Amino acid sequence: MPLSPRSARAIPALTAVLALTLTGCMAGEGSGEAEAGGDDTVVVDWATYNPLSVVIKEKGWLEAAFAEEGTTVEWVQSAGSNKANEALRAEAVDIGSTAGSAALLARSNDTPIKVVDLYSQPEWSALVTTPDTGVASVADLEGRTVAATKGTDPYFFLLQALEQGGVDPADVTIQNLQHADGRSALENGQVDAWSGLDPIMAAAEENGAELFYRNVDFNTYGFLNAHENFLEERPEAAQTVVDVYAYAREWALTHPDETAQLLADAAGIELSVAEKVLERTNLDIDHVPGEEQLAVLEKVGPIFVESGDVSSQEKIDEALASLVESTHAENADAERVAGALGGGQ
Repeated sequence: MPLSPRSARAIPALTAVLALTLTGCMAGEGSGEAEAGGDDTVVVDWATYNPLSVVIKEKGWLEAAFAEEGTTVEWVQSAGSNKANEALRAEAVDIGSTAGSAALLARSNDTPIKVVDLYSQPEWSALVTTPDTGVASVADLEGRTVAATKGTDPYFFLLQALEQGGVDPADVTIQNLQHADGRSALENGQVDAWSGLDPIMAAAEENGAELFYRNVDFNTYGFLNAHENFLEERPEAAQTVVDVYAYAREWALTHPDETAQLLADAAGIELSVAEKVLERTNLDIDHVPGEEQLAVLEKVGPIFVESGDVSSQEKIDEALASLVESTHAENADAERVAGALGGGQ
């Protein structure tokens, strides 16, 4: 009997998941195990750079929302946008969290994803150094070594900063390290600077690291992305996930102290660090993806082409025209989730 399309996709997805399990785990980062979701399973990611995902996972709201229809929820931790994109491409997850820039990169390179919701407008990236490096500005990076995770917002933040500072990226050695490893390399003196990501960046600050270049406009939004096959085959399940995000957003805005504590516990960081992360993470946003986010990405797109991360501007333009699927966010209803929770919690 031939495999169904969904079952056939589970084979490469499982291979990808086995690869993910080999990735080293550190406090606040790591990866988990999952199989491609079947008709009775939804696989979603959680990430410390997506505080709403932490709240939803710890509270069990997604499980409660799916309980009546007998759907099981499986969670996979994403160590960065690049890992979330890898899992989405392989359909090891149905819905994953990335930065907007990373979503555009994936779509431009033929990963069939759509942004279905926005989880935050963060200032989660900045350029970081330590006092003994002598680095005080972007210009000082010429001839230096910088750690960054390719395929993530911090990497594109670095490229934008170099462009604005008049520094040729060819004159900078970029070490492709996962976020937590980048912090370690900086603190161990193996690199001169690191393009950081919260909450790891905020924890590094507590340890004496300095943010020597910040620019909120170079940070793209937090995108919640779904694989196109999942959207086509299980639109109701996708709507449930977005509904739960709507509920979590309202809850987090009215429970900031508990939200910070949940993030601190999940990321293995001090409460003061989690509070700093949330101070520079705007959750009170219009969560429907649209023209405002695309306008930001239009500025990032040509940098992808110049850096060789995308083959042509045509690929960027095609991705921008097809990336957003706003229907689920437009129809999001937190009250549906409150009903499943028996009035909320």
